[in-house]
Amino acid sequence: MDLRKYAFILSAILVCLGLVSLVQMWRGQANLGIDFAGGTALQLKFEKPLAMEQARKVLEESGFRDSELQHFAEGNKLLIQIKKPFEGKDSAVSSQITAAFSKEFKDNKFIVESTTEIGPKVGKSLRDDALIAVAISIIAMIIYLAWRFEFSFGVAATIATFHDVLSVLGLFMILGKEINLLLVTALLTLAGYSLSDTVVIYDRIRENLRLRPKDDIGTIMNSSINEVLSRTIVTSLSVFLVCLALFFFGGEVIHDFSFALLFGIAVGTYSSIFVASPIVYEWRKGKKIRIRTKR
Repeated sequence: MDLRKYAFILSAILVCLGLVSLVQMWRGQANLGIDFAGGTALQLKFEKPLAMEQARKVLEESGFRDSELQHFAEGNKLLIQIKKPFEGKDSAVSSQITAAFSKEFKDNKFIVESTTEIGPKVGKSLRDDALIAVAISIIAMIIYLAWRFEFSFGVAATIATFHDVLSVLGLFMILGKEINLLLVTALLTLAGYSLSDTVVIYDRIRENLRLRPKDDIGTIMNSSINEVLSRTIVTSLSVFLVCLALFFFGGEVIHDFSFALLFGIAVGTYSSIFVASPIVYEWRKGKKIRIRTKR
């Protein structure tokens, strides 16, 4: 508990960055993927290796200067993403791209493996639904933890989880990385992981409150955190190593997903120790905590 003030300062910075990113996302001004901004994604498979410079040149000459390319060496695949097309012209975009590539690379035949076309209105709807899903999950966490422990525990755990989500969003905004549905999946995964980590500490606090009702709440929280610290670190390190393997060997498609998990696990472990319990301490110090007994 002695380091809680420094932890709160660091957390406040991370949360502020995340809030800015959240506002930018809501306004549609963040680096949104076609899931949220609308656009066209086209995946092509070529017979021979294709240079990225050549592909980009063809797209620029066809009027798609803001297109994003991802090359997959295995299978000679190329993923083309073009954001915010004009309403009703998605199919024309796909046809124009395939026609341009067919004309330029006559000696390198290709097939269209997949086409994804999302209009701006659908993208906005998906973006709003994603934010609503996160909000509902946060409310559900408060209700669950308030029932299982105490209201202050539920609010503190939710703040810590929200802190983790905002920290990852803030990092993605700083690095200019794309915010898409895959990132939302990573954020919800992190929320569940962080909550589970926090509940382990809360369970030990509850047990020690029952065994040592006369001890100071700060002393109980410190000893409870120390008792489960090795378990928390070992578990987090194990998950971190798995995500590290995904980051380096999982391929480009899940690169940002695994990156979000890597950073989120580190932040989630930190928040479970230095954010969730200290918030309860600041809220309830000097007061008696009436907590549900474990059944």
